Amino acid sequence: MPVRRAVAMLAAVAALLLAVVFSLAVGARTIAPSVVLDALLHGGSSEDAIVIREMRVPRTLVGVMVGAALAMAGTAFQGITRNPIADPAILGISQGASVGVILAIAFLGVHTLNGYVWFAFVGAALAALAVYAIASRGRGGATPIKLALGGAALNALLASVLTGILTTRSAALDEFRFWQVGSLSGRDAELAGQVWPFLLIGTVLVISVARGLDALALGEDMAKGLGQKVATVRIVGGLGAAVLTGAGVAAAGPIAFIGLAVPHLARGIVGTAHRWLLPMAALLGPTMLLVSDTVGRVVFPPSEVPVGVMTALLGVPFLIVLVRRKTVTA
Repeated sequence: MPVRRAVAMLAAVAALLLAVVFSLAVGARTIAPSVVLDALLHGGSSEDAIVIREMRVPRTLVGVMVGAALAMAGTAFQGITRNPIADPAILGISQGASVGVILAIAFLGVHTLNGYVWFAFVGAALAALAVYAIASRGRGGATPIKLALGGAALNALLASVLTGILTTRSAALDEFRFWQVGSLSGRDAELAGQVWPFLLIGTVLVISVARGLDALALGEDMAKGLGQKVATVRIVGGLGAAVLTGAGVAAAGPIAFIGLAVPHLARGIVGTAHRWLLPMAALLGPTMLLVSDTVGRVVFPPSEVPVGVMTALLGVPFLIVLVRRKTVTA
């Protein structure tokens, strides 16, 4: 089994590398892979080299980080809540980031992607804290059912707040709509520099509770019997997942289905052990996101379909298949 998992990880790395090359070479103008490699290794001042270095490399780098962040966050949330359809959007965290962004646009005059990132991150963090505070009240603490219900309730509340702001501040609608659909267009190296520390922190936190998530999957009583501190696992894992969600959503908008679909794909390949599951999700998430983004650039030329639309088009059939299955493992 370890050998099969290691082979699967190597195959996932190869798939991600191919997706990166695909993202760098394909777009409004197609550039040969040899030219891409030459531009990366030797620089150059040709038009193709400038397009690759200044536009496609930052876009691809942000796509890798966002895909990994959302996929690991979804994996952690599904493990914490023992809910196979848990993801950042369902738990209200993505909606919290959206409210942070619309408040920045409508009331604080922030109009740049590099400015949105901080407000989106704060909104996601506050939403995560609110969900946990709601779920931890009462007997039994933050049980999986209470976390899911608290997230659903907060999601509905934040959606109402968002709609209220947009109806009274119509001038902010067009700008927010572009961010909300989810896109990698226009993302630059400065934005990547702002996001990666949060990606690192969130990754360390969720990886640190991998064994705890394995035990939690057996039930709370069994996890306690195995010596795990259930509350600590949930808090640390939930904090890490919230940081990852905030980073991913802040950088590219609330992209759907990566956090929902990728954990199930990874689970089908390497099993349920989170020490394998989280790294596999971190490889499959960027692969799916970059392929979706690249396809969106060429499917209706010269226009570009945002990656948030493409991932939804790919994710809906997957969700239908998931619902039709007799059993689903979390």
